[in-house]
Amino acid sequence: MTESVRDAREFWDEFYAGDRRVWSGKVNLHLAEVAADLAPGRALDLGCGEGADAIWLAEDGWQVVAVDVSANALDRARAAAEQHQVAARIRFERHDLSAGFPDGRYDLVSAQFLHSPARLDRDAVLRRAAEAVAVGGRLLIVDHGAAPPWAGDHDHEHQFDTIDEVLAGLRLEDGQWERLRAGAVERDAVGPDGQAATLTDNVILLRRLDGHAAS
Repeated sequence: MTESVRDAREFWDEFYAGDRRVWSGKVNLHLAEVAADLAPGRALDLGCGEGADAIWLAEDGWQVVAVDVSANALDRARAAAEQHQVAARIRFERHDLSAGFPDGRYDLVSAQFLHSPARLDRDAVLRRAAEAVAVGGRLLIVDHGAAPPWAGDHDHEHQFDTIDEVLAGLRLEDGQWERLRAGAVERDAVGPDGQAATLTDNVILLRRLDGHAAS
């Protein structure tokens, strides 16, 4: 195992250690908006965490491959999927996405807030995500536009990629993709101690073409 893989796994296993739930248990808003307009098919959830997005997709009829680097996160996600009675529709896989990637092609590939203090080659991972999209399928990338006010000093110092930087990093082939959405969206949020704030998300939604149509 390489040092980067071990470091990422150790970091996120520690992050998800213990019994305290980390996230809200609710589907990410932008994913729900996008998937609600699509016929269910095969979905890939990158960085699935405790499984809320994968569970929501499975409940909506999708067959889901849910990926995380943390065994602890995957254990939580599996338990939640069992509780929601959708475990048969979700395959959980452990991957450090900087070192390996799940097989297959998908009608929807979702990367929700795929940021990491541990080493993550985001550009390479997102390029692999684009390669995994089937013809006619969608790639949805949602990033923080800036750190939330309750984040730690390290997060506030972090420079998040702009939409243009993410698109440039994807290195998409001309005529192979249609840009359905690429912009900043504000949303109301509540922090861990009940703080109210307005957050900015960068939302990118792309559709893979069949190679014969122009974007």
